[in-house]
Amino acid sequence: MARRLAFAFAALLSLALTLGCATLDEKQRTWIFQPSDQAWGSSADLAEGMDEVWIDFDSKVTGEHARLNALWLPADEPRPDTPVLLYLHGARWNVAGSAGRMRRLQDMGFSVLAIDYRGFGKSSPGLPSEATAYEDARQAWAWLAQHYPKNPRYVFGHSVGGAIAIDLAASVDDEQGTIVEGTFTSIADVAATFKWGWLPIGPLITQRFDSVDKVAKIGSPLLVVHGANDTLIKSELAQRLFDAATGKKQFLLVDGGSHHSTMYVGQARYREAVRQLFSLR
Repeated sequence: MARRLAFAFAALLSLALTLGCATLDEKQRTWIFQPSDQAWGSSADLAEGMDEVWIDFDSKVTGEHARLNALWLPADEPRPDTPVLLYLHGARWNVAGSAGRMRRLQDMGFSVLAIDYRGFGKSSPGLPSEATAYEDARQAWAWLAQHYPKNPRYVFGHSVGGAIAIDLAASVDDEQGTIVEGTFTSIADVAATFKWGWLPIGPLITQRFDSVDKVAKIGSPLLVVHGANDTLIKSELAQRLFDAATGKKQFLLVDGGSHHSTMYVGQARYREAVRQLFSLR
C-alpha cells in the first residue's frame, strides 16, 4: 500500500509539473465554482419582482475594476430593526438559481441581498477564485453596512458559499449571526470523501477553503445546517465544522434533506432554529 501511495503521489506531482501550476490552479477553480450565467430549472421565475443591485469596486486581488450583480429582496413588512442578510450561493448556478432559498429566508423575517461572484451571471467576467470570492463577499458586506447601518446584519452561505460566509464572519466584527448550509471543513476533506480520496492530492490543492481553521474566530452565534441525505458533502464534515466552533452555536441535521433540498424539507425546524439561536421575533 505504501508503495502504491508513493507511486500515485509521484504521478500527481508529475502531472502538476506537466500541466504547470497555473493550469492546475485553473482546473481546481473551474471544478469548485463551475461558474455559469444560468439558473437551474425554473428557479429564475422565483426571482421575478426582486430588485437588481450593482456593487462597484476596485479589486485589490486582480488590480482591476470589478462589478457585482445582486438581487435585493426586502422583508414583507420591513421595520427599522428588520434583520438584513447577505446570501452567498454555491457552485454552478447564478444568483437567480437561489431565488427559492431567498424567498424562504424572507419568510423567516429577513431582507436578503444575494450576490453573484465575479464569473457568475451579470457580474464581471473571469474565472472565480477563493481570493476573489472572499473579496466579493466583503464588498457586498460593506454595501449592506453603508445602506443599512442601523439594521442587524447576518451572513448566510450554501455549499462553497458556506466557506465564503465563514471567512467573512471570521474577519468582521459587526455581524449578528451566521448560517451555513451544506458546507464543509475544507476542500481537501471533501476530496478525501470521494472514491479516489485515498490519493495524496492535499499538497496540490490551491483553493483550500479551510473553514475549520477559521470557524472558531466567528464572534456571533453560528447555525450549521445539513441534510442527512446529502451525498455530495457528507454530514460528518458539517459536524466536524460545528465541533470546531467555540461560540454560541447550534447544529441542525435535517432528515431527508439533500444537498439542495434541506431548507425546503426542514423548513419548520429551520425557522425555529433561526428564531431561537438569533432571538428573532
